Amino acid sequence: MLSSSTSPLRLHQPTHPLRRHPPAPAAAAGGATHLAPSRRWRGHPRAAPLRSRPQRIRALDAAQPFDYESRAAGLLEERQRLKIAIVGFGNFGQFLARTFARQGHTLLAHSRTDHSALAATLGASFFTDPHDLCECHPDVVLLATSILSAEAVLRSLPVHRLRRNTLFVDVLSVKEFPKNLLLSSLPPDFDVICTHPMFGPESARDGWDGLPFVFDKVRVGDCPARRARAEAFLNIFEREGCRMVEMSCAEHDAHAAETQFLTHSVGRMLAMLELRSTPINTKGYETLLRLVDNTCSDSFDLYNGLFMYNKNSTELLNRLEWAMDSVKKKLFDGLHDVLRKQLFEGTAPAPNTTNVRK
Repeated sequence: MLSSSTSPLRLHQPTHPLRRHPPAPAAAAGGATHLAPSRRWRGHPRAAPLRSRPQRIRALDAAQPFDYESRAAGLLEERQRLKIAIVGFGNFGQFLARTFARQGHTLLAHSRTDHSALAATLGASFFTDPHDLCECHPDVVLLATSILSAEAVLRSLPVHRLRRNTLFVDVLSVKEFPKNLLLSSLPPDFDVICTHPMFGPESARDGWDGLPFVFDKVRVGDCPARRARAEAFLNIFEREGCRMVEMSCAEHDAHAAETQFLTHSVGRMLAMLELRSTPINTKGYETLLRLVDNTCSDSFDLYNGLFMYNKNSTELLNRLEWAMDSVKKKLFDGLHDVLRKQLFEGTAPAPNTTNVRK
């Protein structure tokens, strides 16, 4: 049966097999028999007059039932939407989830504390049982726990219930420790990317634009689908304007000891002084007050993890102590010089001659 479409620009193929035309009746003279062509396309009878008018296709898209360019773009965007399981749905996990949800990714969440109500506001499904979480087969498992609890939480996950090439990503503030942990704990077919967003809820309250995002593609399978999945995850941060910095985990930890652990150490020490705002604040003093707020808003476990799991932190702490002692020594040496001059180089008192005999 012929297609019912009336578009003159669309070719219609017959759904029945091609048939030969019956022989034409013999001609009156000579009795010759003429056979019609053995094969031809059968068009709609009404379309016959159109043969005299050559058709011109001016726009390919206009002749299609769909806009294929738009459809392809939509399929690409759909492929870039991920099902992300956030393991460790605390302060930082929730902070990331808000942006993930806004970009249209499907979110699953798991944590020791019941955050089901907050997860619901983000359109995320909350799971108290990690088995139920893994049986949902997420594309990405995001480890957003504290540094100190990362190993225990990872080992509690039934990874055998996941698809065998699942992508694991961590967002811990140290990198060599989670890299070694993930490589030693996960099956060899699992992909691993170690990342560190160098910002948090306080420092990124106005957006992520221009803020550094460090990542290391530790292990990504040589397969188009797996490479595309890894790029789709990294694209979440690139779309928000992050400054994407690719570097090894070892190099990250060497830099982070100064850029992060030092900052937190100074902020913690200033907090011990119980600094308060005054009527005569200088710009520098207000910077110190903001430093205290930014660093002490994080848990002490985070700061402790920066020290325990970054081998560069011990050396930096020793250097910080040496720097403080050097400054103190310089101050006291200057003070001693002033005292010595007063004691030993000052003008000697005039002798008392009142009772001197002449």
